[in-house]
Amino acid sequence: MSDETPPEDRATAADGDDDARRVVDRTDEHLEHRRERLSAHLDREGLDAVWFARPNSFAWLTGGSNVVDRDADVGVAAAGYTRADGFVAVTDTIEADRLAREQLPEPFSLTATPWYESSLAEAVADATDGDGAADFDVPGFEAVDASPLRRPLSPTDIERYRTLGREVAAAIERVARELQPADTEREAAAGLRITLASQGIEAPVVLVGGDERVQQYRHFTPTGAELGSYALLSVTAERGGLYASATRTVAFADAPEWLTDRHETAMRVEATALDATRRAVREGTDDPTMPSVETAGDVFDAVADAYDTLGEPEEWRAHHQGGATGYAGREWLATPESDESVEAPLAYAYNPSVRGTKSEDTVLLTGDDVEVLTGGERWPTQRVESAIEGSDFAIERHAVRRLDDA
Repeated sequence: MSDETPPEDRATAADGDDDARRVVDRTDEHLEHRRERLSAHLDREGLDAVWFARPNSFAWLTGGSNVVDRDADVGVAAAGYTRADGFVAVTDTIEADRLAREQLPEPFSLTATPWYESSLAEAVADATDGDGAADFDVPGFEAVDASPLRRPLSPTDIERYRTLGREVAAAIERVARELQPADTEREAAAGLRITLASQGIEAPVVLVGGDERVQQYRHFTPTGAELGSYALLSVTAERGGLYASATRTVAFADAPEWLTDRHETAMRVEATALDATRRAVREGTDDPTMPSVETAGDVFDAVADAYDTLGEPEEWRAHHQGGATGYAGREWLATPESDESVEAPLAYAYNPSVRGTKSEDTVLLTGDDVEVLTGGERWPTQRVESAIEGSDFAIERHAVRRLDDA
């Protein structure tokens, strides 16, 4: 038993609660990009349909959300693309009306099954003629790794990413500027979550560490400890399926003398990672004296060499260095043996750390262009150079903000 919601009773992507969904206004362009990419995937894999129920890929395809329970790996609906029917979606009768009116753009045909009769996997199988694939477990279907399909970014992705990046930067900087030494890590984290939520932004990762804990742990999950002489705030935030990561450091009057030097080292390692990524996007360099960069593993090698050059050869072992981002907190991590492709246009979030310091932003690479998406307007910056020998690449990075800064 099923019920297909007629198109005339369904909302367009521009209707509904835009603050909650942030669905792109350029729906036709958004969907044409998805149609081309998924049609090519069906041809390449010999499939008749491909389906997505994990929240980030559902959002990538539709621009909407299938999330009710944020602890669930799979949402309450699946969206797909089929040879027979084009853009399709299935859910149960509990969710159908809301999703049709608020989360799915008009070209999607939506089928609803009674919640007590069918699982989401069964509904996807029933809605598929021929061979299918899905990003969650559907008996008889192939598994699909959605990450390569989400890369590189489309023009509509980039448009929304720029807005998200600005708002994430504004939120973390607004909270950081108001901090005091006696504030607790939990208080700062709560303020950041509330500030992001007011913009319709979820925060799956919020780390706030005061002076003692950031020197002990690379993941400084908030506690009731006071911030003390300085603090780090790190966030990975999500809206509309896109993820943006950023870190800011605020120092009070009695901050340790070594803070600025270690932070500058982290900034230079980050600049090196971006330089190496830029080289990979350009498919290397015409200069035979410069290192060749082609994969995520090559980017990692440049990062490890930078730590060594800057006098901190073992620091990379204490924490991962970040990597490509987009419709996941990290689409891939730069690791020693990774053969993941470095692509453009795509966002990258590297996060090098040096004993109590970290430098991190979300950066868009489009060929030779390097654009900091999480750039703030009221935060001190410092221009730092790549540590790759012979490179002239330099970029403005977010410096430590002192309590008495204007």
